[in-house]
This record gives sequence, structure tokens and C-alpha cells, in this order.
Amino acid sequence: MSNPKLEIKNVTKVFAGNKKGPNVLALDQTNLTIMPNEFITILGPSGCGKSTLLRIVAGLEEQTTGDVYLDGQELFGPSSNRGMVFQAYSLFPWLTVEENIQFGLKTKENSASERKDIVKKYIELVRLEGFEKHYPKQLSGGMQQRVAIARALANDPEILLLDEPFGALDNQTRTLMQELLLEIWEKSHKTILFITHDVEESIYLANRVVVMTSRPGKIKADIPIELEHPRPYSIKVEPKFLAYKEQLTELIREESLKAMMEVK
Repeated sequence: MSNPKLEIKNVTKVFAGNKKGPNVLALDQTNLTIMPNEFITILGPSGCGKSTLLRIVAGLEEQTTGDVYLDGQELFGPSSNRGMVFQAYSLFPWLTVEENIQFGLKTKENSASERKDIVKKYIELVRLEGFEKHYPKQLSGGMQQRVAIARALANDPEILLLDEPFGALDNQTRTLMQELLLEIWEKSHKTILFITHDVEESIYLANRVVVMTSRPGKIKADIPIELEHPRPYSIKVEPKFLAYKEQLTELIREESLKAMMEVK
């Protein structure tokens, strides 16, 4: 059996308060183990710490206690071994599509011809042939996210981290992006950790769905998704898919109600 790709061990996160409010415990004793080539989605009510956990894994946020390991090595700060894709389109507006994808490669020991080949490979993978010289403002939202995914993959990270990357897209584009991301995962064999609020999206993409509690966030459930690959979009109306949807919707509803009661 292979070793874990990512291990999150007893991670807590406390945000310091100010004169008007106390400290906030965002994450409490969070533990999660991810194996190589797994596609994990994380669900939870708003404010449960999903994005905070992802930012800790990315090295953009420091945990208060606990440890995070990638391939057995403890993580400190950001690194190219983790690729990050945000909900907001985080492209450089003054760079073209190919320049955006190539940006991170300039810090590596690649020749110009190697960088060109890598950029070409990932432009083809995200189906943006013909748009190499376009600037972000000339692209649709879905196309911009394809560039962001290609840029993250071009650095050949050990794990790809996505924080609600399709949240701002219309339903039709979101559906197409889900299908494309699954295809990319099946071809690239990357380990993926994906944050979403969408129950259907979480089931369709993942081979495991992790559900977090309301704040302070910790793991409430870890559910294997036993659906075949490749997954056609039509799978979303099949009985097994709908059973997962009912189970996960109820788990999220429980935590959302709990959060509402605590506010009162």
C-alpha cells in the first residue's frame, strides 16, 4: 500500500479578536489523510473553516497548533509543490494566456524550448488552442479559470488545491468545467483537494467527500463515493448518485441548523 500524499494532523486555527470581540476558534482538532491520486471534495456550512483549512495546506495561512505533511515532509509556507486555484480569477491582466501559464516556470531550470512545450501541453489539456495570445479581459470566466488551472498544473505540483473555483460561473459553464476537471484529473493523476458548497458538484467530482461541522470546523464525515469512471454527466440522475445527495444534504443541513441556533 502506498504512503499518504497529504496528512493533516490535529490542526487548529484561532483568529485573534480585537477590542470589540473575542478570539475565534475556526478549526478544532482537524485530521485528514489523503492518498496519492485521490480527488477529495470538502463540504460544510458557511464559516466552517473549509477555505481556512485549504489555505493552511497551501501555506498561505499558519495553523495555531497541529501539523501538515506532504509526502511525509512537514509543510512550512507556500511552495511550488502545491498548486492553488482560487474562486476569483487570479490571472495577471497584463500577461497573455501563454505568459500566465508560463509565469511560474521562470523560477525553474527549464530552457525556453522546454517552457514552450510545457505551455503547449497544458493549453491543449484545457482546450484553449487559438487563445495563446489573448489577454484575460478577452476571455470568459470559464476560460480564465481554465488558464488558472493550466498555470497551476504547469508547475507540476504534488497536489492541486482548488477553493470553489467554479462558484462564480453560470450553471452551464460550471457543468462543462466539472467535466473538464474530471478529465484532467484522469489524465494527470494529480491528487486534488477541492472546496465547494455544492453537494452535486462534490459527489460528481470526488472519490471521497469530506463533510465539516459548523464552526469550529472539524471532520464530521468522510464518505467514499463509489461511482464508476469515467463519469458521464447523466450519472447525476441515477439512484446511487441521488442517495449520496440525500445523505450529504442531510449532514450539511444538520450543521447549518446548528450554526443558526448558535447565532440566536
